[in-house]
Amino acid sequence: MKRIPLIFSIASLSMIDAVSQEKEENLQPNVIFIYADDIGYGDLSCNGSTTISTPNVEALAHEGVRFTNVHSAAATSTPSRYAMLTGEYAWRKEGTGVANGDAALIISPERYTLADLFVDAGYRTGVVGKWHLGLGSVSGEQNWNSYLSPNPADIGFNYSYIMAATGDRVPCVFVENGRVANYDEENPIYVDYNKNFEGEPTGKDNPELLKLSPSHGHDFSIINGISRIGYMKGGGKALWRDEDIADVLTQKAIEFIENHKEEPFFLYFATQDAHVPRVPHSRFEGKSGMGARGDAIIQFDWSVGEIVSALKRMGLYDNTIIVLSSDNGPVVDDGYKDEAVELLGDHKPGGEFRGGKYSSFEAGTRIPCVIKWSGKNSGKVNNALLSQVDWFASFASMLEVTLPKGAALDSENKIDAWMGKTNAGRKTVVLQNAQNVLSIVSGKWKYISPSQGEPFNRWTSIETGNNPLPQLYNLSTDKGETKNLASKRKVKTTRLAHQLEQIRGK
Repeated sequence: MKRIPLIFSIASLSMIDAVSQEKEENLQPNVIFIYADDIGYGDLSCNGSTTISTPNVEALAHEGVRFTNVHSAAATSTPSRYAMLTGEYAWRKEGTGVANGDAALIISPERYTLADLFVDAGYRTGVVGKWHLGLGSVSGEQNWNSYLSPNPADIGFNYSYIMAATGDRVPCVFVENGRVANYDEENPIYVDYNKNFEGEPTGKDNPELLKLSPSHGHDFSIINGISRIGYMKGGGKALWRDEDIADVLTQKAIEFIENHKEEPFFLYFATQDAHVPRVPHSRFEGKSGMGARGDAIIQFDWSVGEIVSALKRMGLYDNTIIVLSSDNGPVVDDGYKDEAVELLGDHKPGGEFRGGKYSSFEAGTRIPCVIKWSGKNSGKVNNALLSQVDWFASFASMLEVTLPKGAALDSENKIDAWMGKTNAGRKTVVLQNAQNVLSIVSGKWKYISPSQGEPFNRWTSIETGNNPLPQLYNLSTDKGETKNLASKRKVKTTRLAHQLEQIRGK
C-alpha cells in the first residue's frame, strides 16, 4: 500500500481547514428583526432601568452593540413599520396613519421592500406577529372567509403568520399565508368598523361581560371578555386567546427558523406584548410588580430568550444577526383599566426623555435598539444618530444588492455604524408624531415644526409636542427638552426649518 508522506497529509489537512474556515466566513448571515410594540427606551434594563429586569435583552446587548440614539421613523405603529419596510418616510405617502383592522394593504405590491431585498439576496423571508399594514385591495371589503389578497406574500414575504392589525382591533384572528388560521367553517367571520351586528354584545352596552374594562374608547365588540375597536361577529375556534398570543407567535417564529435552518433566512418577528390589551400569560402575572404592562415586558424578554435558545440549539446563533428594537415610544394608559398607571411606581418607560408614544418629544421615537452578530460587534455602546429607515440601504450594502431606481428614497447606508465600527451616523433625521407634525434632529439640535394640535393628550396623559410656536432644543445639554431656545437662537431655528422643508420637498 502506497503511503502518503506525512508532510503532504499535514499540508492537505491545513488546506482543508483553511477552505472550511473560508467557507464558514463567507456564509450569508441569517437576519432576525425582533420588533417590540410600545416598549420605550427606559423599559429595558440594558438601558439602565433598575425597576424591571430583562436579562435576555441584556445578554444580547452585552454580546452586541447597544445604541443610545436610534429613532423609529414615527411615534406610532403603522407609519414606523411602513418606513422600515419601504425605506421611505411615511409622511410622504397619504394613508399611512394608524390603520384600522380592515385597512387595505398600505404598501403597494409594486413597491420594492426590505423583504424583496432579502429575496434578491437569496434568502427565505418570513413575518410573524403584529402586521398593522393592512390586507386586501379595498378597505372594509375584505372577505375574511376566503383568501385575502394582496397580503405579505405580495411584498416579498415567503411566509406570514400575522395579526391583521393590533390586539385591540378586530378581527381577533391570526392570518397565515393569506388565510385565517384554524378557520372555523361553522363560524364565518364578519367585520365592520361602522356599525354593529344585530345581537352582538359590546363593551359599551354590556360591561357586565368584561374581564378587562376600557378606560377610554375600546368599547365595541367583546372578544374573550375584552372589548375592542371595531365590530366583529363569528370566528369560533379561529379566535385567538389573548393569554396565548406570545406563546403562539414565538412558536411560529421558531418553526420558521427550524424550517429554513439549512438556508439563509430573514425573519421579521413583530411582538404584541406591551400593546393594549395587555394580557400576559399566567406564567408572568405579578412578576414585575408593575401590573400587566410590566409583566408583558417580562413576557417579551422571555420571547427573546426563546428565539436565542432555538438558534443555539440549531447551531445558528453565531451566524445570525439579531436586530432588536421597538416601533415607537411607550404609553402607560392606552385604553384599558389594567393598573399600569397605579402600579408604575418609580419606573420611567421613556427613560430620561420627555413625551412618549404619539409625541414629537424624544420619548416618542427614541427607542431601545440592540444589534448582535457574534464575534463581529460585541460589547459596545454606540451614540450615533440613526434611524430604522436606514436598515434598508444598510443591509443592501452588506448583501451587495443593487437597489432599483427610486427604492428606499430616505434610507442611508450606515452599515458600519450598525455593526459598531464607527460612531458616525446620520447628519439629520426627520421624525413624525401622531398628528403628522414633523421635527428634525441635526447633531445636538432638534427643531419641532409649529402646529395647531392639542399640546396634551388627556386620554394617555402624554405631551404631544404640538405648539403654535417653533421649538428648538439642545439635546446634548437638555435631553428632557425643557428649554425652548427658538427665540434665542433664531438663525439656527430658521436654518433647521429650511432644511426640513428641503427634505420634505425631496
